[in-house]
Amino acid sequence: MAQKLKGIIPPLLTPLTDDYNLDVSAVHRLIDHLVEGGVHGVFILGTTGEATGLKYEVRQAMITETCLAVKDRIPVMVGITDTSLGESLALADLAKIHGAMAVVAAPPYYFNLGQQELLEYYEDLANCLPLPLYLYNMPGLTKVHIDTNTAIKLSENPNIIGLKDSSANTVYFQSLIHGIQREDFSFFVGPEEITAETVLMGGDGGVNGGANLFPRLYVELYQASLDRDFPRMVQLQKQVMEVARMLYNVGKYGSSYLKGLKGAASLLGLCSPNLSPPFKQFKELEMEVIANNLKVVQTNLEKMGLSGHHKQSV
Repeated sequence: MAQKLKGIIPPLLTPLTDDYNLDVSAVHRLIDHLVEGGVHGVFILGTTGEATGLKYEVRQAMITETCLAVKDRIPVMVGITDTSLGESLALADLAKIHGAMAVVAAPPYYFNLGQQELLEYYEDLANCLPLPLYLYNMPGLTKVHIDTNTAIKLSENPNIIGLKDSSANTVYFQSLIHGIQREDFSFFVGPEEITAETVLMGGDGGVNGGANLFPRLYVELYQASLDRDFPRMVQLQKQVMEVARMLYNVGKYGSSYLKGLKGAASLLGLCSPNLSPPFKQFKELEMEVIANNLKVVQTNLEKMGLSGHHKQSV
């Protein structure tokens, strides 16, 4: 690791064809859109990337094509979360071969690991990996929380170089920053609604789904937080909250966030709205709501010079 990673690292959508294979041209289109938007890196095969629902061959293709599309312009982080240690290591080996910078792993889901088991699992994983590891705390989905003391102990392993927290618990996040004393350890937050405040608290940036659509909005919010430009920060934060309110909360689905994000991405010409099973894309009436809401968001961002709309015709 030449230097510590900071900034906005979008959790990349996984563009899918109608038969649930990888839409390669859309991967390249998305990557160009994000690089042009000024993001500091990209994270593939996470929650927003629907990793757990993808065939292994699609996960492998996503690693290969993302690294090809990035062309070393920004760092690539690869999600290797799995219930099988062997499958995680296989994905990590592929990530290393294609030039990824690091891997990211949430706790194995299904069995409810205790903290000692979690500690041992991550130690075993980190010691076998060909790349540095970011811990991924996602208790809402894995049902396992990486306790503060567990994270502090794991931070003593030199191959564990950071943590992404999607718990939305800022007290927990602050306790990590206070407890982990390594200067080269990165602290990223998942929920975009709290990225600005966690940067003010000493965090290193956000892994924000909305940055797939409007990368410049999130990059500018990060920079304003870093600069302590509070009037600008408040203005940008309001727009981030509008993206969340208008695009992630349509319908009464546990998957509304993903449906909304991919639906909006399809309207922007970035990728299809196809979701990996068990989920399905929004139906026509819901897409009308997304289309209307997206216009409102775009109009507001255009007024701020931040629309970042993808210019390439699809």
